Amino acid sequence: MPETTDRPTSPIALITGGSRGLGRSTALALAERGVDVILTFVSAEKEANDVVRAIHGKGRKAVALRLDLGKAATFDAFVADVRRELERGWSRASLDFLVNNAGIGGYAPFTETSEAAFDELVDVHFKGPFFLTQKLLPLLVDGGRIVNMSTGLSRYVYPGFSVYAAVKGAVDVLTRALAVELGPRRISVNAVAPGGIVTDFGGGAMRDATLQKAVAAETPLGRVGEPEDVAGVVSLLLAPETRWLTGQRIEVTGGYRL
Repeated sequence: MPETTDRPTSPIALITGGSRGLGRSTALALAERGVDVILTFVSAEKEANDVVRAIHGKGRKAVALRLDLGKAATFDAFVADVRRELERGWSRASLDFLVNNAGIGGYAPFTETSEAAFDELVDVHFKGPFFLTQKLLPLLVDGGRIVNMSTGLSRYVYPGFSVYAAVKGAVDVLTRALAVELGPRRISVNAVAPGGIVTDFGGGAMRDATLQKAVAAETPLGRVGEPEDVAGVVSLLLAPETRWLTGQRIEVTGGYRL
């Protein structure tokens, strides 16, 4: 396992799904805090390279790598790519942080959910992060951090999200399990559960003004969320001040449906 003596002044975070939305905002927020970034994308290569350039503009190092979380058979090759980039760009063999952010939207009534749609959501949101984290653990320093992206829907319920909410509920449980199992290495593991955030996730549903008004009406803080609201919390969970926090699900919803 990597020793903490391998850690340079600037920590390195690997963020899955960093080309847009919450991943992009998190990558930029971490760069502002002096963190270098390895981000992944599936098909949005231009957007991913734009994020890399923006991080370089903040004086930090960054690289974008292709990764499809729904294809666990490719993870060994991806980890080899990460090792190569770490050596080439940082002259080291370890990561400090892992942010399991990448995901896809999925909406269908329970009675109309197909097995293919079920399998895709499980693969991307649960099986993928489960085995990718397992594969990356040898690269994560002792005392490192893992943040898993959950959802407010694992607490409150909307029709049509039975599979998506259920697999994110599994992520919540996995977060606690990993906090216990990785505790001996002083690796903290927490989950961040966003509510309605204005991104293009799920077809950009939260960009609809009518839906925003309805969500804001049930939110004590009186508005829908912005990507930066979530990125700030993820950044805080990777900061030295939260080293004693682990196994927690932190909801970032503005108090929606409390």
